[in-house]
Amino acid sequence: MTIPTEQIGSVPRPAALLQGMADHAAGKIGADEFGQLQQQALRETIQRLEETGSPVITDGEQTKPSFLTYPIDGLPGLAAGGVSIPFADGHERQLPVLTTGPFRYQAFAASYLTAARGYASVPVKQAVIAPSALSLLYPAEPIEGYSRDDFLADLADQAERDIRQCLDAGADSVQLDFTDGRLAVKLDPSKGVLEQFIALNNLVLDRFDESDRARIGVHTCPGGDLDSTHSLDVDYAELLPSLFRLHAGRFYLQLASEPDRRRVLSIIRDNLQPDQRVFIGVTDPINPVVETPEQVRDRVLEAAEFIPAGQLGSCDDCGFAPFGDDTSTSREIAFGKITARVQGTALAERG
Repeated sequence: MTIPTEQIGSVPRPAALLQGMADHAAGKIGADEFGQLQQQALRETIQRLEETGSPVITDGEQTKPSFLTYPIDGLPGLAAGGVSIPFADGHERQLPVLTTGPFRYQAFAASYLTAARGYASVPVKQAVIAPSALSLLYPAEPIEGYSRDDFLADLADQAERDIRQCLDAGADSVQLDFTDGRLAVKLDPSKGVLEQFIALNNLVLDRFDESDRARIGVHTCPGGDLDSTHSLDVDYAELLPSLFRLHAGRFYLQLASEPDRRRVLSIIRDNLQPDQRVFIGVTDPINPVVETPEQVRDRVLEAAEFIPAGQLGSCDDCGFAPFGDDTSTSREIAFGKITARVQGTALAERG
């Protein structure tokens, strides 16, 4: 059997780029010099990803401010004090809050894809943020002259454009980062927020035809930032049945870090639709120990007990450095885990 394998998105940025980010923010270097550092990091990252044997790569999100904020970086009408996301180790990430409309993306992911394809010799997939995550920008109190419904209509249009531009620019696939899925259950155990998120994401996905949706995937995990998570304590069973109601063709699921993988696999089996492929996580970016190819092989073969071979793939649980200031995982560990995933998946193909 042939088992596709893909990374999720980010890899840790090299030291020179991290220093350049700090220097640029402090006004010590200009945009041209900073841009050169970004392109150097992008070129080197793609080269190293290809050296792992990966059949499909991403840009490693080397030039994104973060997986979440790239569309709103520099957006007028944002203020501090938005939704706060607490992590298990005590640190938080706080979103800004929208103060005025209309809502427009300041950058589209196709620009990152085009740059990556200029260096890559293998297919490139592009990660985009799910519209559900950006819906958290709208404040609890309505914005005068710009209702929540107006905002959601604009958001859906912008998210559609983000995805469509990537498909048109030659992405092998487009992955919606839906890390807010499990978080939604934590924020609202009644699942009202989760249902709103599913409906919004489907509103966008339904604007694409069947062939396009086969190239659109959804990634979910309990967060993975500074070696901590925001919702690993939420039972996966509370999310997965709703997740597979998303009108996408591919699903990338964190699994390596789950304490009871077989239980989760049985839930996946019971909810996976015939036209969907599921990529199960076989490496844990939060765990500093690099998996062996044999461990990966065994995890893939375990998943094959539950999931038909033609619907199975492997991936990493999540990105390795989703925010620019996340240095908790080294580049060497990340590339080691990716290499193990590629090699282990190949071993599983041979049985």
